[in-house]
Amino acid sequence: MKSARASAPRVREKVYLTYPTDLIKEPLIYVVGQRFDVVTNIRGANISETMGLVALELDGAPDEVEKAVAWLREQGVQVEPIEKNVIE
Repeated sequence: MKSARASAPRVREKVYLTYPTDLIKEPLIYVVGQRFDVVTNIRGANISETMGLVALELDGAPDEVEKAVAWLREQGVQVEPIEKNVIE
């Protein structure tokens, strides 16, 4: 069954997560990786007692990535796509 999963289409979505103050200490990225069939990769973070901003890659089947993003939003996290820089 693992080989069928490997051949399924996958996407890699890059997003910024902005945490509200009351969620900063919650392990939401860990939970996303456990709850949904996605691989999480933290690309950058700036966390303080009053603010949390994380640049995150989510890699998985398109529907699993969508479910993971929706779940994060349901928890109260602001999720914004990271736009690719057109000028290189």
